[in-house]
Amino acid sequence: MNIIENPKRDRWSEILKRPTQTVNAIETTVNQIFDDVNRNGDLAISKYTQVFDGVELETFIVSEDEIKEASAHISSDLKTAIQQAKSNIFKFHAAQKTQKIVVETQEGVTCWQEKRAIQKIGLYIPGGTAPLFSTVLMLAVPAQIAGCKDIVLCTPPNKEGKIANEILYAAQLCGVTKIIKVGGIQAIAGLTFGTKTIPKVYKIYGPGNQFVTVAKQMAIKYGVAIDMPAGPSELLVIADATANASYIASDLLSQAEHGADSQVLLVSTSKSLIIGVEKEVEKQLKALPRQSIAEKAIKNSKLILVDNDEDALDLINEYAPEHFIICTENEEFYCSGIINAGSVFVGEYTPESAGDYASGTNHTLPTNGFSKAYSGVNLDSFMKSMTFQKITKTGLKNIGNTIELMAEAEGLQAHKNAVSIRLKDL
Repeated sequence: MNIIENPKRDRWSEILKRPTQTVNAIETTVNQIFDDVNRNGDLAISKYTQVFDGVELETFIVSEDEIKEASAHISSDLKTAIQQAKSNIFKFHAAQKTQKIVVETQEGVTCWQEKRAIQKIGLYIPGGTAPLFSTVLMLAVPAQIAGCKDIVLCTPPNKEGKIANEILYAAQLCGVTKIIKVGGIQAIAGLTFGTKTIPKVYKIYGPGNQFVTVAKQMAIKYGVAIDMPAGPSELLVIADATANASYIASDLLSQAEHGADSQVLLVSTSKSLIIGVEKEVEKQLKALPRQSIAEKAIKNSKLILVDNDEDALDLINEYAPEHFIICTENEEFYCSGIINAGSVFVGEYTPESAGDYASGTNHTLPTNGFSKAYSGVNLDSFMKSMTFQKITKTGLKNIGNTIELMAEAEGLQAHKNAVSIRLKDL
């Protein structure tokens, strides 16, 4: 692992660089597939499913029989675990509901705000080396609470043309209305343009690899909203001499096993802890089934020694991690000082994997520094705020002259006239 001691601030941007391809290197491929799907619909979807997933399908739609069969193959223990996770996620997201806000800004002028569910949404669930059925819960549960009408789920099939049993079970448990066996760029393109099989949606949610992330950003150009740019997973841990090296190593590896393009960082004020964590990572890595994947991610990892907590916090806010774990004696300093992070995990008994699965917070989070400006998925991600206003005769008398003066100053006479014609009648 790469140990960096007391880097100067002018080197931070270089040190904190993500191990991702440039957007330019990916955009060409994304553009080609988007154009093909836009022109050829399901024919293009079928072609890319054969190319990228190695399977030819008669239909992309998951049937009721497939869902029932999948449910029968899930153990009762796992079903209980999924249901418990769903319950906690439901509780946390249901608590985020807000009431209608009504304000009389002045006599006779009433403004209010109400929220409405986004009616047609697309959920992207990564498959590949680790079918993320937990992401189904994270996306479909708040969509259900919000009241979204059409919840379309896309996920790549395996070589036999099947979807993981756990994904199908979680999807039907959470009210997904249509499940489609399509992944990658072609899935995002299908949700963007609509095909005979894949409905066009208003907003796309879910994590994915770098190609999926760029595809989601491309969807915006065609009028489809996205939750956020959410690419390869990343984790940053801050720890001092009081931290448990084996716990920290396990947290770093829990993210490293996501994919070869994941990145994990440890920032510490203790060199002895850094050395201890490095040894623990090497030890624990050997016992992992996904060792080869984690090893590649670990090559992108960094162990950074800093002089003090103030420098550490500045560096962390500059990096803006997706996941941020605090394992320090003065945890309040970091809790109150962190500005840029997707989700924060406080204390040595709060592993990041708790948030990935079952504590209740959402694990669909901004990566690649986007936590400087984006929030993770929450209930409001599935809703729109709409404003209303009603003005009485008294209200228009009170506010009318202000509107007339402002409209005239902007040179918009018709705007002024819309008020003046009413005031004359009053």
